[in-house]
Amino acid sequence: QVQLVESGGGSVQAGGSLRLSCAGSGYTFNRKCVGWFRQAPGKEREGVAAIYTNVGSTRYADSVKGRFTISQDNAASPVYLQMNSLQPDDTAMYFCASGTRFMCRDWEFSTAYNYWGQGTQVTVSS
Repeated sequence: QVQLVESGGGSVQAGGSLRLSCAGSGYTFNRKCVGWFRQAPGKEREGVAAIYTNVGSTRYADSVKGRFTISQDNAASPVYLQMNSLQPDDTAMYFCASGTRFMCRDWEFSTAYNYWGQGTQVTVSS
């Protein structure tokens, strides 16, 4: 059974950093589009970043460009989301997802992904 498991969430003050991790159980991220999404209370889920594994091609939402970095050490490793200069607006539940869209086409749409994790909470205080 495929499972995606996120970790690394927590509470930080504005300006702080967190590193999220997305690991696959019974699943490898070989030639996959792995994305990070977030959803704040009362708001729609939004795409934050994505990476097409093996190639390492990345995508970012404008709101996080220059602050967040998505990465993967190798095809067998988890996918990470390094979040720097966190702001209260970044507070949300963060989810990772995996799909097969080549080069992460349509990465910002939830429908592009087949598997989702349960999420990890990120809270940024001012």
